[in-house]
Order: sequence, then structure tokens, then C-alpha cells
Amino acid sequence: MADSGEEKLLAVARHIAKTLGNDNRTVAEDILKIFSNFDARFSKEKLSDPLGCAALEQTLNSLDERISRHVSSRNNNDNSQAIFSVNTAAFLASVDELTATVNRWKPLAADETVGACLSRADEMLRRAMVLAEDEFRSLMDESIRNTSFDSDDGGEFERDDESCGNGVEDHRIPAAERVSEDDVVIDVLPAGTVIDLREIATRMVAAGFGDSCARVYGGCRREFLEESFSRLGFRNLCASEIQEMPWQVLEDEIERWINASNVSLRILFPSERRLCDRVFSGGSAADIAFGEVCREPVTQLLRFADAVASHSRSPDQLFRILHVFDTMRELIPEFASLFSDSQCETEAIEVWKRLGEAIKEIFVELENLIRHDPAKAAVHGGGLHPITKYVVNYLVAASQSRRTLELVFQGDFLPLKDFITMVDDNKHKSDSHFCVQLCGIMDLLESNLEAKSKIYKDLALCSVFMMNNLRYIVQKAKTSELGSVLGDDWIRKHTAKIRRFHVSYQRSSWSKVVGFLKVETSEVTMAAGSSVVVEVKAMKEKLKMFNLHFEEICRVQSHWVVFDEQLREEIRIALEKILLPAYGSFIGRFHNVPELGKYVDKYVKYGVDDIGDRLNDLFQGENSVLEVSHRFKIWL
Repeated sequence: MADSGEEKLLAVARHIAKTLGNDNRTVAEDILKIFSNFDARFSKEKLSDPLGCAALEQTLNSLDERISRHVSSRNNNDNSQAIFSVNTAAFLASVDELTATVNRWKPLAADETVGACLSRADEMLRRAMVLAEDEFRSLMDESIRNTSFDSDDGGEFERDDESCGNGVEDHRIPAAERVSEDDVVIDVLPAGTVIDLREIATRMVAAGFGDSCARVYGGCRREFLEESFSRLGFRNLCASEIQEMPWQVLEDEIERWINASNVSLRILFPSERRLCDRVFSGGSAADIAFGEVCREPVTQLLRFADAVASHSRSPDQLFRILHVFDTMRELIPEFASLFSDSQCETEAIEVWKRLGEAIKEIFVELENLIRHDPAKAAVHGGGLHPITKYVVNYLVAASQSRRTLELVFQGDFLPLKDFITMVDDNKHKSDSHFCVQLCGIMDLLESNLEAKSKIYKDLALCSVFMMNNLRYIVQKAKTSELGSVLGDDWIRKHTAKIRRFHVSYQRSSWSKVVGFLKVETSEVTMAAGSSVVVEVKAMKEKLKMFNLHFEEICRVQSHWVVFDEQLREEIRIALEKILLPAYGSFIGRFHNVPELGKYVDKYVKYGVDDIGDRLNDLFQGENSVLEVSHRFKIWL
């Protein structure tokens, strides 16, 4: 009876231990250890699989057999048979079951038996992922092989507005079409291929192999992007090659860069972004994959623009650098929208700002060229100096990029719409940073011209030279955006300067001639009464001197130059107003003097109309070509 009671007690103790062991093996073992202190028979007790490890092992054995069969099948077929041609559901189901089993048992990994099983499961999962990765790579390689870059067949670039889901789309993924004007094929992946890729990527991400899958994807797609770049004509040049390249050669490279940047940021990269999101269903793996594909091409594009910003400074480089600057400004929002991190956008903005600094330095170089352009030789006939044409036409061309240059000299990065509003608000103001810059250049040019005018010994010719050059500047400003930048006050001020030089010309060239036509009279008393007696000798001398000086002025100034027809007419009309009335009055008095009247044909050489005709012959010279400093090579 006692033995029977002990057996029952032992059975109850075993039952308690096993019941607790179903929830916690450690607690069960502790209970058996306590009981063993009272009865040695408990020390021999062992829990028979309280956690159900036998079932776990059985599941792993089954999965191991299935996965090994897939791996063996692939090896036997020399990697030529993709899993998606046969047994698609079976392989993916095995991977799903294995992943789910690992995730379910992970909380019990501290148990020795469970830990061993999970280690085995991890190894099985690794083998399955190796196979999945191989299949993923095979699908990617096959999609690239099926893309013909030499095909003449093009398609429309399709836009897909549907969200990235797990369902089957009825259309092709918009990562590919021909862009006819650039002769670029953007790879199209059929919807079925994308679905297959996504099925594998989903399993690899769930199993913790998403980064590896993303790198495989990036390596395959990068080859396509490199091919696209080569077809755009964009070369991967290092910074030193770009900086040492002759500017004429670099101009062609810049055109290719602009084309490649626009195609890449507006077509290639967005296509890759959408494709990555489709394959990886968004998430961090999609970002990694996209970075793997596009990081190097982006680096090449930014490196080129940065090297252009560091190239030697010369005024003739302004307009190409403006194109690069504008392209970067327009594409910065694309950088921001395509790349999830801000690093790419930050790098693009920094390069863009360095281009802006390069543009500012070009204007400094222009100022230095004007400041140091020597006053060596005079322009024939006081005509238009080449430096005036070069500088003014340069600024006219620059002012056509007013919005861009306002942004450069403003110095702050603004969203494009805000910047346009700012420029439009300041359109009629004369205190913008760009306006101040141009006014400073104009002041330098004017000072340079004044120094050059001193080469002329004739004050009248000096005035003609300044009239010609200021007239050219003002007329160019009035008929272009340059005038809008400089402002109406600036134009009025310099128009007044032209008038002052006109007056100076008249005074220095014609005052003496007009003075010869002034007649002094004296009254004497004669037997017949009072009468005005004109000094006959003085009138003859005055007419002689007038003819002499008038002919000399006409002879000399007929070779002078006034390039602007309207200005030439204004000068002629002004001369007629002061000269013809004075000459007509003088000749009239000459006729009225009895002692002279009968000898009019002998002394009077010109009629009033003849004087007008001679004035029409002034300023008929041709503006000779005068070379400026060899440093002054500026686009017209």
C-alpha cells in the first residue's frame, strides 16, 4: 500500500513537471531538481520534448528536402532552368513556410534544442536565398539581353499612375522606350518579369536579405544605365581632364552634359525609381536598389558640373556656364524628388552655388579687362571703339538671362516660383544686385573711353568720339533688356551727356567760323547826313577767313565718322541752324555795300544752299577696324 502511494506521488510530480514544461522547460527542470532532494528516483527523470521540438525538427526535415530538391534541380540543369518556369508556387511556398517557422520559434531560441533547430533553419534559409538570388540575377540578365539598343522600333513613353501593389498590371512598366531625338532606348521590362522579380524580392526582404537583393538589382541595371549614357555621348571624365580641356572642346562636352542631365533626371532616373518601387514594393530596399543603380551616374554628372565651375575664368565662357547653371537649377527639384535622402540634393545645390560663384568671378574678370585695356591707338575719325561694341553687346546678351543673373547676384537659393516673383517685383527698380553690377561695368567702360578720347589732339574730334560711343551704348540699351536693367534714369543721364558732347563739338569746331560772320558797324557823319558805314576791308577779310576755315573744317571732318545716321542728321541740322542764318545775313550785308556789291562774284564763293550741301558731306568716313587687346575675346 505504501509502495502504491509512493508511485502515485511520483506520477503526480511527473505530471506537474511535464505540465509546467509545456510552458517553460527551465521551470520544469527546477521542479524535478527539488523533488530529487526527497527521492533520488527524480534525478533520473527527463522531460520528453515538452516544447514540441520533434514537430519543429519534422517541419525542418520536410522543408530541407524540398529546398534541396530545388537546389539540386537547378544544379543539374547547369543553372539554365529558372524556378519560375516550373514549381514556382512550391519553391516560394517552401521559403514562406521556412521564414514563418523561424519567426515563430525565435522567441524560444534560448533553449538549446530550439536554438540548434533555428541554426539549422538559418542555414536552410541561406541556401534558399542563394538560389533566390541566382534566379533574381538570371531574370535581370535576361531582361537586359532582350533589350536591343540597336532596334529601330520605338514606343511611346508610358506613364503609370497606379500605386505599386501586388496585383498584376495590364501594361508594361514605364522604365523604357526610345527617345528618338536622343537615340536612346530606355529599357522596358514586361509586367510578368517585374512580377517575378517582386515575388523573389519580397521573400528576400522578409528573410533579411533585402540589401543583398538590392545590390544584385543595382549591378544589373547599372549596366543598362551606362549603355544609355554612352549613347548620349556623355563621357566619364575626371575633374583634371575637364579643367585642362581647351574651352572650344569643353563647349561641346557641356552640350552633351546638358542633354545627358535632362534625359537622366527626367526620363532615365524616374523610370528606374518607379521600377525599383515596383520590384521592391517601396521601402528601404527600393531606396538601396535605386542608389545602387543611379549613384555613380549622378556622381559623374555632378563632378562634370563642378569641374566646369572650377575652369579658368574668361568672359567668353559666361553663356555656356549660364546654361549649366540653369540646367542645375531646373533639375534640383528632380534630385529632391527622386532620392529619399537629402545628400544628393545637397550636393547638387552646392555644385549649383559654385557655378554661381564662377559666374560672379567672370564678371570680375570682365571688369579687369576693361580697366586694363590700354589706350594705345585712336580709332580713325573718332568712330566707334571695338571695346564699346564688345562690352555692350556682351551685356545685351547677358541681360537676356536677367532672371538667372538676378538670382546669381542675389546670392540666395530660392524656389523657382518665388525667385520669378522677386525678379518681376524688381523689374523696374534700379537697385537690384544685377543692376548695380551692370552700372559698375558701364562706369568702367565710360572711364576707359574717356581715357582713350584724350589720344585725340583735336577737342572737337574728342567730342565726336565720345558722342559716337555713348550713342551706341544708349541705343543698344534702349532696344534691349539691358535698358530695362539699367533703368530709365540711367538712359536719360547718358542721353544728356551726349548732348553736352554735341555742344562741346559745336563750340570747339564752329564757334570761330561763326565769329567770322559777325559784322561790326560804326557811325560817321558825312555831308549828306548820317549813315552806317561798313568797313569794306574788314568784311572782305572776314569772308576770306570764313571761306578758308570752312573749307578746312569740311575737308577734315568729311573723313570723320558718325556711325549713327540719326545722330549725323541731328548734328547737321544743329549746324544749319547756327551757320546758315549767320552766313545769309552776312552775305546780304555784303551785297548792300556799294563798294563790294559790284564785286560779289569775286569775293562770295558759296551761296547759302552751297553751305548746306557742304555740311551734308561731313562725317562720311568709314569706321576702321581697330584691334583690341588680345585678352578681350567676348561673344558679340
